Amino acid sequence: MAYWLMKSEPDTFSIDDLAKRPRKTTAWDGVRNYQARNYMRQMKRGDEVLFYHSSCDNVGVAGIAQVVREAYPDATQFDPDDSHFDPKSDPEDPRWDVVDIKFVKKLPEVISLEALKANAKLGDFALTRRGNRLSVLPVTAPQWRAILKMA
Repeated sequence: MAYWLMKSEPDTFSIDDLAKRPRKTTAWDGVRNYQARNYMRQMKRGDEVLFYHSSCDNVGVAGIAQVVREAYPDATQFDPDDSHFDPKSDPEDPRWDVVDIKFVKKLPEVISLEALKANAKLGDFALTRRGNRLSVLPVTAPQWRAILKMA
């Protein structure tokens, strides 16, 4: 099993929104960064995900999700009425993928970015590296355990 962190702006889609979905599942669509897409292509069913709220007043890890379907083409790339439309994406060779994730739990309190930065046990955590803006990041097993202890 692998561990990941996926960022979402809560005014667009939050951990609470995921919990309210039918079967508590959603396709993680709209990723338009090649490295983030490549990470999604590495995800396997059963991998665990830290659900991270970004660009809000209470930035940090808000919950846990699980990958329930591995990467497949993101339909939004072909829909000209969707904000994630990519006119250069070819249906015969799609550029962008999604994975399906399922709600596991909401944390009692958001683990703030400041608390994550202050935790020496996280070592060289991709999230806290200066300039890192990726919406999907790998998390090591020791980092995963340290973050869950913070909850």
